[in-house]
Amino acid sequence: MPHMNQRSRKLIGAFLLVGSIILWSILATWIYLMLPTGLPGLVLIGFFIIAGMGWMLPAMPLIKWMAKPDATLPENR
Repeated sequence: MPHMNQRSRKLIGAFLLVGSIILWSILATWIYLMLPTGLPGLVLIGFFIIAGMGWMLPAMPLIKWMAKPDATLPENR
């Protein structure tokens, strides 16, 4: 299997990040629309904090993978 360089990982990762954020926002909106009306403000604030920051959990490993330096090949001496 050919080794993927950092530039390729960043390109693929950028598309995956944008796609995951779009999917997360659709999911969060769907969940919000399913919430019962008349919830206390603190409950809604908690929901919006979780919904607003929740996309970072799956994004962190992806960003770490994107930032991984290229493997250096051993020099023939």
